Amino acid sequence: QPIGQQAQRLILLNQSAEAAAAMSSSRGKSENAALIQNAMDQMDRLVNQLSDLEESRAELDPEEFEELSRETREQLVEFEAFLAKMKSGDVSLVDQVSAMQLAIRAAISDAFRTPEVIRFFAQKQPGALRTRLAELDRDMKVGRLGQADGTRAKVEVLAALQKLGESLHPSEEAFLSEHASAQMKEFVSVAGASSAVSEDRVSQAVRGSGN
Repeated sequence: QPIGQQAQRLILLNQSAEAAAAMSSSRGKSENAALIQNAMDQMDRLVNQLSDLEESRAELDPEEFEELSRETREQLVEFEAFLAKMKSGDVSLVDQVSAMQLAIRAAISDAFRTPEVIRFFAQKQPGALRTRLAELDRDMKVGRLGQADGTRAKVEVLAALQKLGESLHPSEEAFLSEHASAQMKEFVSVAGASSAVSEDRVSQAVRGSGN
């Protein structure tokens, strides 16, 4: 994507964030709820875009897949920057926006790949994640879900639960420790350390997008 277009999109995101931050200070709870919902919808769109790309990987040329994946991850990084600006203007939005930022980082780093898990994590819904975990166990048991796909999905759910501060059963902790990827382990250990979007993370996301 041309540098000029990237810069223009960043300017628009920054302007939108500044406007949202300024407006949120005078808004009520219902208006802030609408603002959060709009942000959640945008996050869903980008995460689903990544998921669709992964499902279409076999149908795309390697170069085409890498370029589309890189562009989508760049948009996710830019959207996290937008959220950081929006959060800075209204302390009442901190908890909800921070959860979305962590979910986006998980998608950028490839720790999380499942849109449903990312959505539940961003919305802080441990109950929904527990329900999803039970469904995965059931589907694997009856053969509806393959071992590799089921293991990866379970790791995502367990990591999301742990990151939300939920207690895991010792067997769940052992499963997570045994099967978590390097990206997942890094996300669980350090993703909450900072809400800033650094240039290093942008370049890392771009370099790793085709892996």
